[in-house]
This record gives sequence, C-alpha cells and structure tokens, in this order.
Amino acid sequence: MVTTTATRFRDRTEAGRLLAERLREYAGREDVVVLGLPRGGVPVAFEIAAALGAPLDVFLVRKLGVPGHEEYALGAIATGGVRVLNRELVESLGLPAEWIEAIDAKERRELDRRERAYRGDRPPPDVAGRTVILVDDGLATGSTMLAAVHAVRADEPARVVVAVPVADPDVCDALRSVADEVVCLLTPTPLRAVGLWYEDFSPTADGEVRDLLQRARRPPPARSPEAVHPLRGELSDYDALIERATAARFVLIGEASHGTHEFYRERAEITKRLIAEAGFTAVAVEADWPDAYRVNRFVRGESDDTSAEEALGDFRRFPTWMWRNTEVAEFITLLREYNDALAGDSQKVGFYGLDLYSLYTSMEAVVDFLEGVDPEAARRARERYACFDQFGRDPQVYAYETGMAGAEPCERQAIEQLLELRDEAAEIAARDDHVDVDGQFFAEQNARLVVNAEEYYREMFRGGKNGWNLRDQHMAQTLDELVAHLERTSGPTKVVVWAHNSHLGDERATELSQAGQLNLGELVRRSYADEALLVGFTTYHGTVTAASDWGGPAERKRVRRALPGSWEELLHGRELPRFWVEPADLPGRRLERAIGVVYRPETERISHYFHARLADQFDAVIHIDETHALEPLERTSQWETGELAETYPFGV
Repeated sequence: MVTTTATRFRDRTEAGRLLAERLREYAGREDVVVLGLPRGGVPVAFEIAAALGAPLDVFLVRKLGVPGHEEYALGAIATGGVRVLNRELVESLGLPAEWIEAIDAKERRELDRRERAYRGDRPPPDVAGRTVILVDDGLATGSTMLAAVHAVRADEPARVVVAVPVADPDVCDALRSVADEVVCLLTPTPLRAVGLWYEDFSPTADGEVRDLLQRARRPPPARSPEAVHPLRGELSDYDALIERATAARFVLIGEASHGTHEFYRERAEITKRLIAEAGFTAVAVEADWPDAYRVNRFVRGESDDTSAEEALGDFRRFPTWMWRNTEVAEFITLLREYNDALAGDSQKVGFYGLDLYSLYTSMEAVVDFLEGVDPEAARRARERYACFDQFGRDPQVYAYETGMAGAEPCERQAIEQLLELRDEAAEIAARDDHVDVDGQFFAEQNARLVVNAEEYYREMFRGGKNGWNLRDQHMAQTLDELVAHLERTSGPTKVVVWAHNSHLGDERATELSQAGQLNLGELVRRSYADEALLVGFTTYHGTVTAASDWGGPAERKRVRRALPGSWEELLHGRELPRFWVEPADLPGRRLERAIGVVYRPETERISHYFHARLADQFDAVIHIDETHALEPLERTSQWETGELAETYPFGV
C-alpha cells in the first residue's frame, strides 16, 4: 500500500515548486546555494533556487564501482576534485592502489566531460561555510545522493540539506544519518520506480541543463526606462536585438495571430537585417513543405515562376491568407532580389516549410521525383500510397476512419516507402556524382512528412495533447534535418523561424505544459540552449484577418481590448504605441492572448487566453498596442466589409 495520500506530480517543474514551499525558511539567505544532480535534478533545483532567491549550480557525482561488480560502490568522485572512498570495503576486498587509481581516472574523464558540458570554464561552486541544498528528482536506492552528501561534506559546508520530490521511505531515513535535514515530499510504499510518480518524466537533455543554468545566472535587469526599446520607425530600432541575435544559430520570431499586418511586417524587417548583417541563410516557416519549396525555388532563381504571387500559388489550403498576403509577397520579392545580387559562389537564402498538413501533396511529390530517377521505384511508391485512395483526398476522412471507425491505417506502407526512398537515395548518390542532392532531400522530406502526417491525422479525432505534440515534434525534426542538409551542402547555417507564438514560445513557461503539451520553441531550447533566441509579439486591440470557423472565409474582425490582468494590458500600461522589451524584467504569471486562424471574441477568455510566465517564454517581446488586419492577396467580401465598430458594452 502507499503511505501517502498525495498524487503524482505533473512534471519536474511542478515538483520543484512544491518542494520549494517546504524550504521557505531558506528564502532570501545569502549563505544558501542550491545544487542539482544532473540531469533530472536540475529542473527541480531550478524552481527551488528561483523561489528561494538562491544561486543554482550542478553537483556531479560518479560512482566508483567494484571491478566486475560495478553496482557496488567502493566510493565516489564529485565536483571540485572530491574523492570519497569506503575504506572498509577497499581493505576487505584487498584492492591494489593502482586499481583504485585506474577506476578513478576512467570515471574522472567522464566527470570532467560533463563538467565542461554543463559549466564550461566556470569554477565549481564554493560551498565552504554555506548551507547546501542537494536536489534530485527522486530516489530509488539513494546511492548517488549518499555519495553526493559525502562528497560535498569534504568542502566543509555549514549545513547539508537533501531535498527530493519522491523517494523510498527507507532511503529517506538512511540519508538522515548523514545529512542535516532531509525533505522528501512523497514517500510511497512500494516506490517501484521514480518515474511512476510523474505524469511527465521525459528525459532531461544536456541542452536543457545548460539552458537552466544560464537562465539562473542571468542577472535581473534594472527596472528602468532603458529596459524598454521604443519603435520609432528608425533603422536603429532593433539594434540591440540584432546584436543579441548575431550570436545565435536560431532566431524564432512568433506572432500573436495569423492575421496581423504589423506582426508580419516587423518580423520581415527583423529577418532582412538578420540575413544582411548576421549571416542567416534560411527562413523556415509554419507552412507545408512542398508549398514552401516552390517559393524556395523561386527565391533562389530555380523556377519558372515570374513573380512572388505566382510562386505562392500552391498555398490554396485553408487558411490561404496566412501566406498568400501582401506582406509575404513583398518579403519573397526582396529575397529573390537579394539572392540575384549575390556573387555566383555565395550561399543563397532559402525559404522552407516545417508543417505536416500536406499529406496528399507530399505523396505526389515523392512519386514525381522517383519518376525522374527510377520509374520502377515510382511504380512501387504509387502502389503503397494507393492505400490512401480509399479515403478520397480528404485527410479529415482518413483521420475519422482510421482514428475512430476502425479502418486499417496506411502506416506500414508510408514507413516502407520512406525506408526505400532513403536506400534509393544512397544508391543513386553512390553511382552518380552529379546527383540532385537538393531534389533528393526534398523528396525524402516529403516521404517523412507522409509518415508523420499519417500518424498525426490518426490522432486528430482522439483530442488531447498528442496531435499537437506530434505536429511540433515534426516541425522540430524537419528543422534539424534541414540544418543538417544545408550544412552538408553549403556550410554553416543560421535559421530564422516564423510561426505562431504558441509554437515558438517555450511551452514550459505556460499552463499548457502542465497537461503534457510541448512545442517547437521548447524543443529548440532543449537542443540548442543559448544558441536559440525566442521573440514573441503582443497587441492590446485593433483588427485581425481571421475566420469565424475552421474552413470559413477570411474576415476583417475587430480584436477586443485585452482582458484585465493580462500581459497585453500590462504592456498597454507603458503608454507607448510600439516598443520591444526583454521580458526578464516582467516577472510573474499572467493571462496571454493567442489568436489563430479562427477568432471568436464572444468566447475570448476560454478560446484565446492561457496563463504564461513571459520572462521564461521569450527572450524578447514586441508590443504593438493597436494593430491592423493583414491584407490577403484575394480579398473576400467579408474582409472588404469588415466588422462594425466596437460599441459599449460589447467591446469591453
């Protein structure tokens, strides 16, 4: 039976916050340092350090295993060059000193590697005379924490506190004999496994550890007028932001709606400067891969399209205005002109899609590519993809029939085709030095998209977070594959990513993360840490291009004034029409608005708001107090007419 009435933690973030409540007596003390045991203990420790106002660092421990029985520890080495040995065990086993040194040297190399990965050139923390809070995400046997306590004792701290969200009760009791205080929130019997006591116990990546340490070291910015950067329409408006972005490999620029003129315009202006001044050579957007690839060929001068509007011609799926609009057409034209002016051997800027809605278009693209290089392989591809024909060309039908009605899915055929295409590409490359590597990559990405889209559509009717997560994981995978391809073929690559705030802001800073939802911004930060810069947008009121229902016509709709208690209202209070701010100066948790392709002002609180910590969600936020609707290339009558003016009391 379980001896505690508590339920599972949502994730390590929630566990850390709850644990911090039990450690409040240490808040605000200058002698306290919080040390997380990598990797899973660091997200927990980050929340504790933030709540207590204490510095955060890592404390690395490597067990020294008995030769042939490595599960038994004869000692441990730890951060700061500390070595602790179980002298009784060493003597009883009669281990020669040179064996001890050999074991030590092997584990020291791994310890040093991890130290460099997490800490770089920074020295280990000085804990002498201080209160040390050692944190992990859970304890099953407690051997690593026990070694950590012994190791940290060697540096003569004033007090050692062990804090964990969940642990075996016997392990907690054993640690009380060596630590000054032990805090275990949950002590279930039987424990079985630490991960069972978390809804989300996904592995913590090295990039996430580095990111958390970097964020913990970031000094709080001064609350002064200099923290706000007014946008006056001058060339220097974004100088400080461009300077920060120069050091990044990925700059993710969001939007608070899919239909706001100013968001598209400012995003394009920043991107143009990143290309011209900071060496960015790719723009990856929340758009379907084959549709965007037509634009890519146009901007690189490789297609028969004669204008940007013509190059955007494949964007015919709802919502067409998202990419077929005047701002994107102007940006695409400028990209073409920029590339045309480059010297012949210069790396041209590309335009790529990250999304996965183009199930049927991508199948056609795979077959078309194979027709040109191996007609027999094209025949096999058509046979496999014929599985989808029974559902027509409507992914919604496929989603319903396979996800809800029990129809046999086409998963096996899609995977087989991807694997064969990869093998085919390798064979072609081996026998032909002049192979079209870009064309092969384009085809392989389409085949991968079919695999991921097939799974996504099957999940669609089940609801919950899985469909969203599959989509954003696909976008992250596509981004990684794109960068790897461009670096193989063109050299070092830096990418600007365009998508909605909800995809590009770090999901861990929102309430949606508590339900297990992740997004592209979180995945990029986990993988690339401080090589990624996340930029978001907000607005207080205005107009927007959006539909009233999915699949409906584009309308010019009024955006209500932001709700009281929201980030948008707080930024509106700055009384500046346009500015950008580094949100580390904006602590706390507030409502944030997100308008997608559908806007329902009558249910705005439920439909378009969620809670977020802006300081952790973005590195920079651009606020434009009053915004205007994006102009589609094809205007509908509803868009031309627009909504009636706001009238009291419905506009408040």
